[in-house]
Amino acid sequence: MSILVWIVIAYVLGSVPFGLVIAKTLCNIDPRTDGSRNIGATNIARLCGLKYGIATLVLDISKGLVPVLMASSWIESDLGLSLVVLAAILGHIFSCFMHFKGGKAVATTVGAFLAVSFWGTLLSAAMCLTVVALSGHVSMGSLTLALALPVFMLLTGNAAFVPVALVVMVLLFWRHKENIRRLARGEENPWLKPRV
Repeated sequence: MSILVWIVIAYVLGSVPFGLVIAKTLCNIDPRTDGSRNIGATNIARLCGLKYGIATLVLDISKGLVPVLMASSWIESDLGLSLVVLAAILGHIFSCFMHFKGGKAVATTVGAFLAVSFWGTLLSAAMCLTVVALSGHVSMGSLTLALALPVFMLLTGNAAFVPVALVVMVLLFWRHKENIRRLARGEENPWLKPRV
């Protein structure tokens, strides 16, 4: 299969709005108009309950992981695989099932990068969770993940994926621009009670 086919597959799978489907089907709530108006796991957990948020998180990670993992068996080029990674993430941000609107793509980013750099992604996710636990802000943890990914791609011997990690870092910061403004003003609502 050609790289282009895998890019299309990754984009379409990345576009599946699991959070929207779960919230509307099981909770009769449209997350695009309630809470933070985001289809990601954090908003679904707030609106529908923790178990639905976890289900959304797992599915959003999977839709990044599965297509990239499958493509890695066919694509030998790191550049080609990087494009598949990016396609899955862009699918979540610009979903073809939601008029090219979507979520912030943090979970899908984790899934896509797990397929190309398990340890680099795991270390980045660990930093993300640590920051969430200390600050109480999921958004701050997400931004930490964005910053950590290119660093840990390099440190774990996956330098070929640093360029796509840098592109994704910019995308995640852009998608979190409102959160950044609220954090700067001290108006961001914490998800957890900070431990410090």
